[in-house]
Amino acid sequence: MTRKQQVSAKSKKKGNNFFSLENALQRTELYSNNVAGLSDNHRNSMKVKVFLLLMGFLFGLVCFVAAYQVSVYYSTNESCMICHVHPHAHENWKLSTHVNNRTGTTVNCVDCHLPPKNKTVNHYSAKIKLGVKDLWGYLVKDSADFDWDTKSQLENAVKFVYNESCKECHQNLLPSGLTDEGMIAHFYYENNEKKMNLQCISCHLDVGHYNPNYVKGKMTGIPVSSVISGPIFEEATTITEFADFTEQVPGTPLTLNMIAIPGGTFRMGSAPKEDFHQPDEFPVREVTLSPFFMAEIETTWDLYNQFKAQTMSEGRIPPEVIFEHNSDPYIDAVAGPTSFYGSADQGWGFGNRPAITMSHYGAEIFCQWLSMQTGKKYRLPTEAEWEYAARGGTETPYFFEGKPKDFSEQGFMRKFIAPKTEVISDFVIYSINSKNRTQEPDLVKPNPFGLKNMLGNVMEYTADKYSPKAYASTNEKVTNPIHTEGDEWVVRGGDYSTDAANIRSAARSHTRHDDWLRTDPQQPKSIWWYSDIRGIGFRVVCEPDDSIINK
Repeated sequence: MTRKQQVSAKSKKKGNNFFSLENALQRTELYSNNVAGLSDNHRNSMKVKVFLLLMGFLFGLVCFVAAYQVSVYYSTNESCMICHVHPHAHENWKLSTHVNNRTGTTVNCVDCHLPPKNKTVNHYSAKIKLGVKDLWGYLVKDSADFDWDTKSQLENAVKFVYNESCKECHQNLLPSGLTDEGMIAHFYYENNEKKMNLQCISCHLDVGHYNPNYVKGKMTGIPVSSVISGPIFEEATTITEFADFTEQVPGTPLTLNMIAIPGGTFRMGSAPKEDFHQPDEFPVREVTLSPFFMAEIETTWDLYNQFKAQTMSEGRIPPEVIFEHNSDPYIDAVAGPTSFYGSADQGWGFGNRPAITMSHYGAEIFCQWLSMQTGKKYRLPTEAEWEYAARGGTETPYFFEGKPKDFSEQGFMRKFIAPKTEVISDFVIYSINSKNRTQEPDLVKPNPFGLKNMLGNVMEYTADKYSPKAYASTNEKVTNPIHTEGDEWVVRGGDYSTDAANIRSAARSHTRHDDWLRTDPQQPKSIWWYSDIRGIGFRVVCEPDDSIINK
């Protein structure tokens, strides 16, 4: 038998063995055992999975219920008081109309300070965010260091009160019994809320936390703090030389210190290398100015209220009538401002504090009134006169020593290293030391010319219209410049809320007329007062006679 035949015979023998009945039974039994084993393992695995799924569901349910209970507890007024430890939060809330009202309804903390509960995602995301912030403050901050007066101001309150929450409770904005002024205001709100981003709290700041100094309604007469006793001046001060003088304002018991600012030439603007330089401060020009007198301090409430009392318009006179009357060169008395709605001083006090919130037109008419009272030429300073006076003969960013980057709160490192305040706080009321309000002039030292608050406290109107390219539109050397084209007015100096970067002597800004009247519901809007800016005021200059200059 050949080798090939031997291999073939062996193959047939193996094949016969493979297909034998015995082998088939053995393989069937083995397969059945394997399947049974697999089924048992599968069943055991499924039992484990179902058990784990059930336990996970129960654990999740327990966590959800626990989280909900925690959320409910930390939504109570009592829990809010754990973190919000300022002394007036609870007491003033109880005195407010959200608790102390005729209906017996209580508006809770979360009803105002979180979005409505029916907006679930917004409500709980805001709650988590606010809760983490409150817990962090509670653990690492000392409540004794907080400035509660600043935190109660409108600028801070709008961050923690939601318009949609107000509307959730007050779905009818025109209820019976609402005053005519309230009707006008609420109609205006309904028509402009989205377009102008109007906030309910702008007009109802005291509704959730009672403030006895919060005034609603129009002011009448002169505030008691601005009623000055003493002899009434009959004549203005006579000027015989170009030197500082004290103006006696006829018809009032008030005086006004005027500083003689010598004429001269200076470099107006800033170079690109100056810290926080802005494009509208360039190119630097060589400006020559004639001598002038400038008020030592910003126009005070005492003086502005005297102007208001002597010229106040009763009722609303159409603006075009006012404009026509006051532009007549032969009038013997100006038509002055109407009453301010609310408290014009924002609850900060009248007296010697700077008058604020008046419009540019209101400042101009004040100058017209003061000129008629004294027989002199009073007006707003030009932008060039303002910067020249603010610099006081210096060419540095401020009229005192120091770099803007050292004083500013801007920049990443300010999260870890506080800015310097030693020098700047002696001369400027600004974001760090103002307590978020204007301050009296005696708190700061004067600049080299003897002027106070040229930087900070309130922004000051000028006689120039604003253009970002005003400097580039003139020659490099100019004399007594004034820019007369544009829609907005130049304002200078920054205010009590301004960072040190923006109160440099060269820093420019401008009015934002429409935005500053955003919440004024009147039609036409007021020509005398702004409703949405608090840090704006002015100081006056007086033009000397040529006879005095030439002496």
